[in-house]
Amino acid sequence: MDRNAGTLDPQPSRLEQLSTDFAALAPKLPDGPEKQALSLLHGMIQELWRSAGSARPAFEAPAGATLDDLKSLHEHAPAMEGDAINSPLSVGAKAPEFALLDASGREVTLSSYAGRAIVLVFYPLDWSPGCSKQLDLYQQEWSEFEKRDVEIVGISVDSLYSHGAWAAARGLSMPLLADFNPKGEVARRYNVWRDADGFSERALYIIDGEGVIRYAHVSPKLQHVPDIYELFAKLDEIVGTPATGGRE
Repeated sequence: MDRNAGTLDPQPSRLEQLSTDFAALAPKLPDGPEKQALSLLHGMIQELWRSAGSARPAFEAPAGATLDDLKSLHEHAPAMEGDAINSPLSVGAKAPEFALLDASGREVTLSSYAGRAIVLVFYPLDWSPGCSKQLDLYQQEWSEFEKRDVEIVGISVDSLYSHGAWAAARGLSMPLLADFNPKGEVARRYNVWRDADGFSERALYIIDGEGVIRYAHVSPKLQHVPDIYELFAKLDEIVGTPATGGRE
């Protein structure tokens, strides 16, 4: 029954079809925090669906899953540690072009930011402890980036579906781009790919409106989140100190 129109609908609803598709795909996902997070998210959707009086979905998430469980997954995930194995591209070099999908399936390119400075944030994986801490910090300081008229763009090898779930769980506003297929291709262009690990270094690039690299940093250890005040200082050198003041 279509709740809005009040007419019979013999075809499965879009939500029913998505639930069926998820049930088919779920057994193929490797065990780990990402699978657990997706299952928790699916479970929350089911609860909303059931509370609206719809039919029971085909796949059951773990009993008692809550949004707080999803948000705290990174606290129980294995530590991500290790020394950096790459050096970033040189300051003054032209930044490599890319075309990647964001969580909504929209293609985002470097050239789409022409005329505006951006911060490219390469991070290893969604749901991991350090990455959750790092992007939470940028979200908390969102107004400081807005004052400088700077866009933050996250890039990792996770799928756009993982990005969507992670951004929703953590309340992230920045675009998260999926360097997923070919895996790590953009990280390789920016010389931050860790082949043995299958993910990128934790790295930052500031790229000006002309597409030139003005700042490049690779964390000496994967678990090290770059100092945000150093990032603001570099941005102030490149785009100018905001009129409203920066850090207090």
